[in-house]
Amino acid sequence: MRKNKLREIIKSGGTSVGARMLAVWPGFVEVIGNTGVIDYIEFVGEYSPWDLHDLENIGRATELYDISSMFKVDQEPNGFLAQRALGSGIQNILFTDIRTVEDAKRCIKIVKPETPMHKGINGCHMRRNVGYVLDCGNEDYVRAMDEAVIAIMVEKRSCVENLEEILSLKGIDMVQFGPCDYALSVGLPGQWTHSKVKEAELKTIKTAIKMGIRPRVEIGPINYKPEDIKKYIELGVRDFHLPSDVIIIHQWIKENAKLIRNLFK
Repeated sequence: MRKNKLREIIKSGGTSVGARMLAVWPGFVEVIGNTGVIDYIEFVGEYSPWDLHDLENIGRATELYDISSMFKVDQEPNGFLAQRALGSGIQNILFTDIRTVEDAKRCIKIVKPETPMHKGINGCHMRRNVGYVLDCGNEDYVRAMDEAVIAIMVEKRSCVENLEEILSLKGIDMVQFGPCDYALSVGLPGQWTHSKVKEAELKTIKTAIKMGIRPRVEIGPINYKPEDIKKYIELGVRDFHLPSDVIIIHQWIKENAKLIRNLFK
């Protein structure tokens, strides 16, 4: 089973930059991979229509380059979706909608192998990640599942309120604050930059760093200026990811179409 570049970066204390995709076309993976500047691609399965064949094709495409992969999982049924993504060759999982310690415990168990030591519920599978018949349930498989990066979205009021207890669980590697969902959960729909939302983001980052967990920050659409990124770096953030493909396309078309129209005025 191949090495997990994102895990290696975390182990070494390095920095990471990821790219996000809603598109299922594996050619997008190749376009991103050909830039030579991305460490992993996150397929945002929570937002996109896809099937199990798409997951395998995305997994194959990442293997053409020295990049890792991540899958953002829906709230339900996250056990089925996460394990099928891992089985497709996508190496790391981002879980959404964590509200309680029990939610987080279950997410960890979904990924970890079902051995007496790891106490997970991820058993043997004849799937693509093990070559179907090559590494099925062996030590390499156990090691790969144990090294899968488990990330969680901190995006609910109750999650922020119980953050230290949740992050004290062994197995969580990375967190990302979700301003949209958090604003919704505290009765501030659409107010991503409200002071209460920014306070929760700062608490998430500082708590994660204090507890040895990697906080990840999305660049854009509200914090994409260099000075904004520097503020996060100064806080201790070492992991960033770029906006989703749909955001990049939307913003580029909007800005440049306006530019052309203004030239006619």
